[in-house]
Amino acid sequence: MNEQLYHVSANPHVRDKASTRSIMQDVIIALLPATVFGFWNFGGRAIVNTIICILTCVVSEYAWQHFMHKKVTIKDMSAALTGLLLAMNLPPEVPFWIPFIGGVFAIIVVKQVFGGLGQNFMNPALGARCFLLISFAGIMTNFTSNGPGTVFDATTSATPLAALKAGETVNLTAMFLGTTAGTVGETSALLLIIGGLYLMIKRIISWRIPVCYIGTLGIFVLLFGGHGFDMTYLCQQLCGGGLMLGAFFMATDYVTSPITPRGQIVFGVLLGILTGIFRLFGGSAEGVSYAIIFCNLLVPLIERFTVPVAFGKGGKKDE
Repeated sequence: MNEQLYHVSANPHVRDKASTRSIMQDVIIALLPATVFGFWNFGGRAIVNTIICILTCVVSEYAWQHFMHKKVTIKDMSAALTGLLLAMNLPPEVPFWIPFIGGVFAIIVVKQVFGGLGQNFMNPALGARCFLLISFAGIMTNFTSNGPGTVFDATTSATPLAALKAGETVNLTAMFLGTTAGTVGETSALLLIIGGLYLMIKRIISWRIPVCYIGTLGIFVLLFGGHGFDMTYLCQQLCGGGLMLGAFFMATDYVTSPITPRGQIVFGVLLGILTGIFRLFGGSAEGVSYAIIFCNLLVPLIERFTVPVAFGKGGKKDE
């Protein structure tokens, strides 16, 4: 008699033939345009820091799992993706020990201590970025741009958004294309949108979170931005900072975002509201990282109230 065996594993659960490795590969492919542009925009320092981030994350995961006598999972490429995302969130001129500390924190503290892939309660790359921002604020807010020929002085946030918040003129075209100061992977809204569309076409991510996130922030800016229905100001807010990187590549993380359709909509709306509050009424011109991490903590509550009602006994009865 043949028995059919079922595997019971930790989330995220994939409902098709796609593997964790193939999903991670697709996300990395989607990030490549913005990554390559970041290398051109910021030069060799950005390349070296990206390599350090990726190697640190992979080695940290291997070392933890090896010494804790757990199955080594570095082949699923989740650690490599975490390293790439962390590098995309770092200013290009940070010293080499910053990506090392960030990579160790992302993998060991945020991911592995809580059980590894599927058990972490926040996005590892964003958790590491916020840790670095709190610990080394001066280093993490020093932005430069080497490729196009412009060098920016140190600022307290992403330079275009900081200038916008201060009432200065900002070049919208440069923000959309990416020839501005910022972190390595956040400057080109165009290339990040292309990468996000690739993920949606491949059905790696749903449209709900990024569209609801960007749309809600847009409405919030129009209502409370103090510029009325100024479309130029709106587009500057949407193209600036880490919005596109966060909306398409980090808010959609399978582990730390809702799996229910209604939950994803609620999640996206909350992200837009919080980012708007942080940007318009907070001391910083940014706010994406903290908004995503805060909403990561709300995911269990969101899913509790948005889970579909079951059919049959115990389900909702027709009135």
